[in-house]
Amino acid sequence: MKILLIRLRLVGDVVFTTPAVRALRRRYPEAHIAYLVEAEAASVVRDSPHLDEVIVAPRRPGWRRLSDDAALAWRLRQRGFDLVLDFHGGPRSAWLAWTSGAPRRIGYAIQGRSWMYTDVVARPRELRPRHSVENQWDLLAPLEIPRPDPARDPVEMSEDARARARVAATLAAAGVPADAEIVVLHVSAGNPFRRWPAESYADAAARIARGGAARRLVFTSGPSDSGAARRTAAMARTRLGPRLQDRVVLSDEFDLAELRALIGRAALFIGGDSGPLHVAATTGAPVVAVFGPTLAARSRPWRAPGLVTEVVEPGPLPCRPCEQRRCEPGDFRCLTSIAPETVAAAAERALAIAASVGQASAAVRSAAG
Repeated sequence: MKILLIRLRLVGDVVFTTPAVRALRRRYPEAHIAYLVEAEAASVVRDSPHLDEVIVAPRRPGWRRLSDDAALAWRLRQRGFDLVLDFHGGPRSAWLAWTSGAPRRIGYAIQGRSWMYTDVVARPRELRPRHSVENQWDLLAPLEIPRPDPARDPVEMSEDARARARVAATLAAAGVPADAEIVVLHVSAGNPFRRWPAESYADAAARIARGGAARRLVFTSGPSDSGAARRTAAMARTRLGPRLQDRVVLSDEFDLAELRALIGRAALFIGGDSGPLHVAATTGAPVVAVFGPTLAARSRPWRAPGLVTEVVEPGPLPCRPCEQRRCEPGDFRCLTSIAPETVAAAAERALAIAASVGQASAAVRSAAG
């Protein structure tokens, strides 16, 4: 049996499909499973132990995309897939699913596109307080696969050994001690509606940096907000003053594999509802997730319950959640109402819980030895 999975575009959405990938491998252990993804998110699934193949869809602009898609559709059709699951549901992904010629094609009930699938799954348009992993998992219902459980099927992204080596070299060059308590703050998001203000990140970071001599802060940002890490790190250094500003050690843009390796080494990750937050959820690092216009019920880290996760939300607002196209009040209050001291307190709780769990584990190991 040959299975094709399709999820184009965003990193976080691809991460949210990884529990379903694991479940499909469990359901069809002998199948050849391929994943069609765009380059931006390819690192999420490239080294997945549950996949046999990752196909990267080109995304060139203009007429070149039409040419690329026609060539890609021909390649997929020649492969002879038996089953296609379209986790995306957009016009392009639906068309690619249809042109694959697979005898069974599962997708969402979307006006104008449902006819391209043989099995159609309902997808309500309203912003429900239901996790995105469960929304993606709905496509497995026609295959009689049981409901998801984060303890059994967490989000996944394998760590790349070469990326780990690059990150280790970068940290060493920055003078970060091997035993440093690294705190990663990802200060950007592809969607500007989800960006907690840089001043708030800087204030929270300064509070956290003052909390321990071993702490070293690393600011990261992505191509959608180039330079945000450097700008926010500079503000944090100013707040810390000459005596403590060396605790801010890096402000850089890492590629996705490097970011996964960096967070895997960190004592704590702090970030908003964007791809890096969900990459962080694939590691064992404690996480502080900052939500503005989106709901934690829909996008909180999907991971084993024993892993430390702190969620910060603004509380109930009549305009929240929103479609993130226009701020109705005009002041982005869902983000600006979250105080830096609230996030800093969540960070301290997460670090304390992780330390107590680590100490308990060490005591158990010592007793066993």
